Formats: sequence, C-alpha cells, structure tokens
Amino acid sequence: MGEERGCGPGTDVLIRKVDGHLAALRAGLQGPELELAERLAFCLRELVRQTAHSSAADRGQVRAAVHYFVLRRESRGRLLSVRSLAAAQRVVNKVVLQLGRPDLLVEAGRDHPLLEPALPAGDVSAR
Repeated sequence: MGEERGCGPGTDVLIRKVDGHLAALRAGLQGPELELAERLAFCLRELVRQTAHSSAADRGQVRAAVHYFVLRRESRGRLLSVRSLAAAQRVVNKVVLQLGRPDLLVEAGRDHPLLEPALPAGDVSAR
C-alpha cells in the first residue's frame, strides 16, 4: 500500500480544508506569522494521515483541531490575528500530546513567543 492519504473517511476532506485555509493565509500573512501557520498546517496534515485508521476518539480530536485552525478568525478581511494563531497552536499542541506525538509539537517563532510556552519536542516529562 502506498501513500496513506485517502485511507480513512474524511481524510482527504480534512487535508483539503487545511490546505485551502493555508492558501488563504498566505495571501495575508508574512514572516513569523506565516511560518507559524505553515507549521500548524504541516502538523495537522500529519495528524490526519497518522490517525486515518485510529480510534474514532483520536480521529475526532484531530478533526476538532483542524476545524479550530480553519474556522478560527478573530478579525475580518485578509488578516488573521497572531493571538488567533497562538490559540490554534495551543489546541493543536494539546491534541499532539494527547495522541502521544510530541515530535509534532508546533513551537512558536522566534519573534512571537507563545502566550504559554510549548514543551520542547521530545521532552514530555516537563509537564
């Protein structure tokens, strides 16, 4: 069996939602904010693929994180607030840790630290 994309119900739909939202963000973001959005999108795509055959509860957590990222808009127009991206980051990182994938933690950019610090990748004991 080749690529896991399309293996589970809704997998392609979720990945398309992430990719579509990221394309929209690319039109209005730059620098550290765009880098954060790119890292969030990468992480979400990986989670969708990795949980395609997991339990319904795990897939539900990933689906909720995707929807939070895609639908989270605190401002109108092309700009998305940094606070909104940080909130999505906290949600995604919570799911990453709950699924036991600390290697996928999304860390804050150098110029815009998280409101709450993320755990360094690979250091789950610091909880």
